[in-house]
Amino acid sequence: MALTAGAQTFPQHRPATLARRGMVAAPHYLAAEAGLDILKAGGNAIDAAIAASAMLQVVYPFVCGLGGDVFMLIYEGASGKLYGLNGSGRSAGTATIERYHELGYERMPVFGIHSVTVPGCASGWGEAAQRFGRLGLGASLSPAISYAEEGFAIGPDLHTALTNASARPDVHRSWHTHFLPDGSVPAHGSIMRFPTLARTLRTIAKEGPEAFYQGAIAEQIASFFAREGGLITREDLAAHRSDWVTPLSVPFAGLDIYELPPNTQGVTALQMLGMLDQLPLGASPLSAETVHLAVEAKKLAFADRQAYLTDLGHMRVDPASLIEANYLASRRALIDPQRAQASVAPGGFTGDTVYLCAADREGNVVSLIQSNYMGFGSGVVVDDTGIVLQNRGAYFSLDPSAANALAPGKRTLHTLIPSMALREGRPAIVFGSMGGDGQAQTHLQVYTALARYGLNMQQAIEMPRWVHGAIHGTGGEMLLLENRFPSETVDTLRSLGHEVQEGKPWLTTMGYAQGIIFDLATGVMQGGSDPRAEGIAAGW
Repeated sequence: MALTAGAQTFPQHRPATLARRGMVAAPHYLAAEAGLDILKAGGNAIDAAIAASAMLQVVYPFVCGLGGDVFMLIYEGASGKLYGLNGSGRSAGTATIERYHELGYERMPVFGIHSVTVPGCASGWGEAAQRFGRLGLGASLSPAISYAEEGFAIGPDLHTALTNASARPDVHRSWHTHFLPDGSVPAHGSIMRFPTLARTLRTIAKEGPEAFYQGAIAEQIASFFAREGGLITREDLAAHRSDWVTPLSVPFAGLDIYELPPNTQGVTALQMLGMLDQLPLGASPLSAETVHLAVEAKKLAFADRQAYLTDLGHMRVDPASLIEANYLASRRALIDPQRAQASVAPGGFTGDTVYLCAADREGNVVSLIQSNYMGFGSGVVVDDTGIVLQNRGAYFSLDPSAANALAPGKRTLHTLIPSMALREGRPAIVFGSMGGDGQAQTHLQVYTALARYGLNMQQAIEMPRWVHGAIHGTGGEMLLLENRFPSETVDTLRSLGHEVQEGKPWLTTMGYAQGIIFDLATGVMQGGSDPRAEGIAAGW
């Protein structure tokens, strides 16, 4: 994608990666390298993406793991078709609102055994590998198994996460046993090993995901829940399945942007893009005019998210109706270009996730996102397995009238959203980011920077970001900006009525983004990786 003259004013702290045979962009360098090694060994983009995903569970376990969920968008080069995979789990079969009230909860618990839903990661890996992979699941898991067994050096992000989690009173004793076997946080640069996780991954590599849901691993999980008083049973695990779904899309600046349907918030990202597509923006992606219109579109989309989005089987409206042209026009008309409007924005700025993408020379492209939700998830680890359990159930509501109300065997609303942009039916951009409620907002900012302003992928990822959300416990809202925005932008946004707070120059709150741009004429892949994390875009 060519740069405009205006884009030249945007500095880069690292160059974009250029390659032709393959590329893997991930938030940790060992994960990107693991995926690239799989490509060089004859695997395809699907094999590489799973390898990188598994490696992140070893070296970045505070943001993803076998106890979490996974979503993918997969473009198959041979057929020219785009596929969506929903690898998210469901609540327990006995998880009713009444049962949670009996357990003493007036609202969903954020941490602990009762915040856990059935993990979907292993099933999602298996589905993708079986349908589109070349080398088999065992080959993709091999690098992660080796690092878990032989050890790796603890980087700054993992050290910080371990330090913070070790001081939390809500972290379960099983977490301490797994991560801090010596009773103290290991030093930055010291060697960490996860032998129980290696054993679990080896079992999945040998016996397939069935071992996780119906075999020996399932028995370990179910027994652990029974001992801890949790609700998930052997039957809940056996009933789990991943689903192939049809992606949704909107046109944006000459591209067709694709996201997954609910239970993800992909519709929310598409609504924002669809509203912004026909609005006159400012001279720069960092100008007050551009940011203001984008924030106002965000408010409208998030109001719809709160009102409608949940498990697709429980939705009260057709999600496609929320991105229909006339509906988007009616929502766009509510935006006042001269004034910030009040709204109710659900959620805040938390959420820990990993996003990665991979592409090969045969035209296969994978957009993959995976999460435990909040850091180490529930703070619970299944004994003797290394499975860090997600707390995705915390997103449910115990209000029976809420769209995302808890119900047995239900998928909760998910913030996880892989994305991809096609031009004339072929991949033009693959992109995504971690960041909880901020993910859809980052999609809006980066796609706007790429498609409306001509930035390259690395520039768009490094560009200062904003995120808008509720201030917990106050009922108010805040627009949080990295403090690299122009001062005139900040002043104008305040004059328009935004409650602006400036943070540090680089905030992990803004998520770790990765992406690849495809030059359809030359076959060159241009990759970018977020300096807010420890990742790279590894090319071949």
